[in-house]
Amino acid sequence: MLTIKQITENKEAVIRGLEKKRFGGAREKIGEVIALDVRRRDAQNRLDRNLAEVNATSKTIGLLMKEGKRDEAETAKRRVAEIKEANKAIQAEMDQAAADIQALLYTIPNVPYESVPEGAGAADNVVEKMGGMETELPKDALPHWELAKKYDLIDFDLGVKITGAGFPVYKGQGARLQRALINFFLDEAREAGYVEIMPPTVVNAASGYGTGQLPDKEGQMYHCEVDDLYLIPTAEVPVTNIYRDVILDEKQLPIKNCAYTQCFRREAGSYGKDVRGLNRLHEFSKVELVRVDKPEHSAASHQEMLDHVEGLLKKLELPYRVLRLCGGDMSFTAALCFDFEVYSEAQKRWLEVSSVSNFDTYQANRLKCRYRDANKKIQLCHTLNGSALALPRVVAALLENNQTPEGIRIPKALVPYTGFEMIR
Repeated sequence: MLTIKQITENKEAVIRGLEKKRFGGAREKIGEVIALDVRRRDAQNRLDRNLAEVNATSKTIGLLMKEGKRDEAETAKRRVAEIKEANKAIQAEMDQAAADIQALLYTIPNVPYESVPEGAGAADNVVEKMGGMETELPKDALPHWELAKKYDLIDFDLGVKITGAGFPVYKGQGARLQRALINFFLDEAREAGYVEIMPPTVVNAASGYGTGQLPDKEGQMYHCEVDDLYLIPTAEVPVTNIYRDVILDEKQLPIKNCAYTQCFRREAGSYGKDVRGLNRLHEFSKVELVRVDKPEHSAASHQEMLDHVEGLLKKLELPYRVLRLCGGDMSFTAALCFDFEVYSEAQKRWLEVSSVSNFDTYQANRLKCRYRDANKKIQLCHTLNGSALALPRVVAALLENNQTPEGIRIPKALVPYTGFEMIR
């Protein structure tokens, strides 16, 4: 979340940034935060003055007793008691103001960087780069859901029977392709210096608040109400929360973690052709990259992550493009975000497979994720993450863009992992 210092010292810049993100009522919300902070600081000042008076008065009581001024000593004792009683109310007022600030800050998104373009939605995103656009398919090319049925790779109907729509069953070579991609992505991450984590796939509410899924995305998460636990929408949540309430040493940074998990999203309100087949699922596999870094190095970390994801798509021989997201299409928590999309030749549309984001200090402030610099000063870290990669749409693009009259060709980089060169 935003810090009070960030808001009070850069009020107009914060408001402009929130307006770029299309956050309604930005000026009013920031005004509320500042007013609450004034109330909290006023209570703190009154409390400090009272405590100083208590300390000073308490010191005189013993002297008065030694001098035989018992009545004056008793009066001083009563004054101390009165102040202490008043302090309870002041402390309660201060605590309430602090709690109100915290609750309000949870509802205010991160401020985008200056490099984030203006725009209201996906149509305003800026294409930064394109690659691998040489795919040519036969005239009778099939979409992936037809290919999955033809080669008995994925059974969508069986998933409906077992669970419901959006929970496919992978079979035979389809299951092996999934496993091959997971291992390929993890091996590539390890070679790039990422330490693999195998985290839980359910988290408590504190973890959801730490990375910003709560309260913003509560309606999109599966909630186990009896135990008050949430199924994770991404490995970002448990992995980043490893560093909640932790003070790192500067020498430990940057931290580079990766994790493969199943991910769960309700995708409430998603209908129509965009949800056909693997385009939008409730449960899917993903390999996630998470980095914790010093502020001065986070831009370089972000670029390294972008290069890593692009390298994966090149090795998979997929047509792709990189988008710089505009303010209105960015996530609640991101300060800067790039999306990677692969082209579905059979569907004639782009499919998002990764978002690579820099959160600046926003998540770290929620998490209390800090580091001790060379001067022993405690500072907030920067956190970053990105999918490398989300599997469903990668599988969709692989199936569609590699179909031939003889079967579906497997990219060379994947053959050592699949154990076969063609799906027939």
